[in-house]
Amino acid sequence: MIRRPPRSTLFPYTTLFRSGVSHYIYTCNTSMQDKCVCNADGDWLIVPQQGKLKIITEFGKMTVEPNEFCVIQRGIRFTVNVDGQCRGFILEVFDGHFELPELGAMGANGLANPRDFEVPVAWYEDRSVNGYTVVQKHQGRLFAATQNHSPFDVVAWHGNYVPYKYNLSHFMAVNSVTYDHCDPSVFTVLTCQSNRKGTAIADFICFPPRWAVQEHTFRPPYYHRNSMSEFMGCISGKYEAKTTMDEGCYSLHNMMTPHGPDAITYKKATSQGKLVPERIAEGCMSFMFETCFELAATKWALSQKVDQDYWKRWDDLPKNFNPNQKPQ
Repeated sequence: MIRRPPRSTLFPYTTLFRSGVSHYIYTCNTSMQDKCVCNADGDWLIVPQQGKLKIITEFGKMTVEPNEFCVIQRGIRFTVNVDGQCRGFILEVFDGHFELPELGAMGANGLANPRDFEVPVAWYEDRSVNGYTVVQKHQGRLFAATQNHSPFDVVAWHGNYVPYKYNLSHFMAVNSVTYDHCDPSVFTVLTCQSNRKGTAIADFICFPPRWAVQEHTFRPPYYHRNSMSEFMGCISGKYEAKTTMDEGCYSLHNMMTPHGPDAITYKKATSQGKLVPERIAEGCMSFMFETCFELAATKWALSQKVDQDYWKRWDDLPKNFNPNQKPQ
């Protein structure tokens, strides 16, 4: 048996009491040959950004491509095959499971509809293997053991504890059609609720291409401080509120850290004259992992290509306050 800590963790939290979240970046270019992995700590939500993941689970097969994501729950064994360079993001929760958000006054339909989620295609193999490796994650460490057969010999299952995937292009976005902004929670795809009402262990949020039609409104996201920590990533295109966030990039704004659109985005939004309906985020898909916990960066994360001049994106914001101006 071997054990070693994961090396690509970005923002870990404790697994000992099954509370909190971890965020990861993954990269790979080789398939798992006669090897599978199982997470005993929590559920993984996997978001490919580059490359297709061909996943085999005890429940069958599913292929997950960029613009899709999948959830593999605690205790489920799976293996991954790839055709080339792959990269993406993982959100891990240790208590509870991901679920659809409550729609409230929205009613029965909207956001991520249940009908659009897909489960693996049934498949099994009855195969003897000399030294099949099972890697298990337990309390943040990886352990390995060997066995003499493939674990994917399950010929039938029942119940609803099953991996699933979802295509983000099916998300039904909702927003204001008069003025001002709805809370960003209207972009929630899945949530893992905490024991404190109104807060979440983790929310998975997406920002798809959509229409903006508000009048008398600064249409980009407001400048704000937040009681939640926000990890933002870009799957494709360029994020609408930051001109420097290209596909594959990510940012972290811990709770109560002020942030908002960069100076270029601000200038564009305030100089276009009369507001007319417009498509925004065309050709782009970005996402957010949001949590009520504060996040700490690992040494690995801080050793990567960190943008040391990130704060300068707001340097050129003009000061527009005029104490003599009267409301119209």
